[in-house]
Amino acid sequence: MNITDVRIRKLKDDGKMKAVVSVTFDESFVVHDIKIIEGQNGLFVAMPSRKVGESDYRDIAHPINSEMRSELQKTIFDAYEKAKLELKEEHTFLESSSV
Repeated sequence: MNITDVRIRKLKDDGKMKAVVSVTFDESFVVHDIKIIEGQNGLFVAMPSRKVGESDYRDIAHPINSEMRSELQKTIFDAYEKAKLELKEEHTFLESSSV
């Protein structure tokens, strides 16, 4: 199964949630609401989940082996860094064009 598209749907500077991502596999299956979270040890990918019981959450979709998890995280983080850079460049362009 190949990752064929990653879309950064929300990009945030403030708070612990940094982005909401959709990932498409083999141009035929998409997983929405994957989150990039700032944790105590840096960024991590949180898969979409639902509340179970009072305070527990269970992933709705997730990789089942470490190779796929690593590939998914790397691809998501690469797209996230690219989106941040594009936003910064756009912001810089807007600042320079308004002067």
